[in-house]
Amino acid sequence: LWLTDIAHHHLAIAILFLIAGHMYRTNWGIGHGLKDILEAHKGPFTGQGHKGLYEILTTSWHAQLALNLAMLGSTTIVVAHHMYSMPPYPYLATDYGTQLSLFTHHMWIGGFLIVGAAAHAAIFMVRDYDPTTRYNDLLDRVLRHRDAIISHLNWVCIFLGFHSFGLYIHNDTMSALGRPQDMFSDTAIQLQPIFAQWVQNIHATAPGVTAPGATTSTSLTWGGGELVAVGGKVALLPIPLGTADFLVHHIHAFTIHVTVLILLKGVLFARSSRLIPDKANLGFRFPCDGPGRGGTCQVSAWDHVFLGLFWMYNAISVVIFHFSWKMQSDVWGTISDQGVVTHITGGNFAQSSITINGWLRDFLWAQASQVIQSYGSSLSAYGLFFLGAHFVWAFSLMFLFSGRGYWQELIESIVWAHNKLKVAPATQPRALSIIQGRAVGVTHY
Repeated sequence: LWLTDIAHHHLAIAILFLIAGHMYRTNWGIGHGLKDILEAHKGPFTGQGHKGLYEILTTSWHAQLALNLAMLGSTTIVVAHHMYSMPPYPYLATDYGTQLSLFTHHMWIGGFLIVGAAAHAAIFMVRDYDPTTRYNDLLDRVLRHRDAIISHLNWVCIFLGFHSFGLYIHNDTMSALGRPQDMFSDTAIQLQPIFAQWVQNIHATAPGVTAPGATTSTSLTWGGGELVAVGGKVALLPIPLGTADFLVHHIHAFTIHVTVLILLKGVLFARSSRLIPDKANLGFRFPCDGPGRGGTCQVSAWDHVFLGLFWMYNAISVVIFHFSWKMQSDVWGTISDQGVVTHITGGNFAQSSITINGWLRDFLWAQASQVIQSYGSSLSAYGLFFLGAHFVWAFSLMFLFSGRGYWQELIESIVWAHNKLKVAPATQPRALSIIQGRAVGVTHY
């Protein structure tokens, strides 16, 4: 991406915003008021539609902040992906440490901002939401069918979990049984990301077809066989996508959906649930109510943010592992005078990352030698930090599994779904006790 292009795009978007700005009313009586636009927006299933949203956004800082954090967080993650695929400076692309750090930095910030959006949306629900004035508008309609939303999102998460991780387990099993022909891979049963490849192809061929005036495509990563190297180091080249990429992206889909499930449940059940109908009076965060209320630990909106944070951490960690290995395997490396590219890990991503064992052996273990050797060197402090960080992560599991009230509320939504289909059992399901939950956490730890 040329800096001249970046400058021009900023100038061009400013002009577009100036024109678009005429839609809104200012000191002169022309244009629309945001209030009018929102109130005119009524769908067939949303009752009063967006009526009242203007008042919410002008009277509640938390509602405003929640929206802005969600948008800024999403944008930050988009930035993380553009900084390596369309680097504005030639030397940025060859500085692999900086590239990895920038990607990691922006992914983490994006994750935290999105979790923050859920936190402030929940605070808004508890402190600023007034159910007496909000009848039959969009928010009220969503709250009234929250059980449907959460129970559907729940089965989607379960389905994604079994099917994304299950593909890896299948591959591990076939690998262990010596049956490579029965594995999901580019050389056996192929699961090619055909839609992603189509997107890559259409962008790579754009200069000749849909954008005949352009000399090159928007990014080298789309394809086209070009390669940019600076001083014998690869800056960027077309990134091939195959079965391995298809598998790991579905793991991303799974972890992101679970994060959304936890955070959304925190927002939709912030004011009340069947387990604790008076949550709105108890506030954003409150402790367990003791055994009298059937184990109500980790059930407040604050606790949902806490639990959602773990899954955000899970999701971002997998993304960073994926990025680190994929780039070292298929992009980063050196180029000889004869034009032969040698990648850092020799292009092993496509064949190794299709099993869990491959991730453990060819990524974590293969790259752990530097850490292990660091203990006896001048870098020992960094090695111990690395060890300590993993200890903190393992320790956190103990807290993660004590969220009993959280599960009890989730079970209520599932019971609702069973009642809806008239397949409900006579028994009332109960989540683990606090002791059982902690036992599970300690065992995992």
